Amino acid sequence: MCCGILKGFGGLGAIVALILVVVALLKQLILLVGFLLAALKIAIIVVFVALMVMIVLAMLRDRSRKRNGEI
Repeated sequence: MCCGILKGFGGLGAIVALILVVVALLKQLILLVGFLLAALKIAIIVVFVALMVMIVLAMLRDRSRKRNGEI
C-alpha cells in the first residue's frame, strides 16, 4: 500500500515538474522574442536616421556645388 502511494506521487510530481519546466521555458521564450523585437525596432530607427542624414548631406553638397558654379 505504501509503495503504490509513493508511485502515484512520483508520477504526479513528474507531471507537475514537466508543467513547471514548460512554463519557465515559455517565459524565457517570451522574453527572447520581446528582446528581439526591441532590437529590430532600434535597428529600423538607426537605419531611418542614417538615411535622413545621407539625404541632408546630399542636399547640402548639391547646394554648395550650385554656389561654386559646378554642375
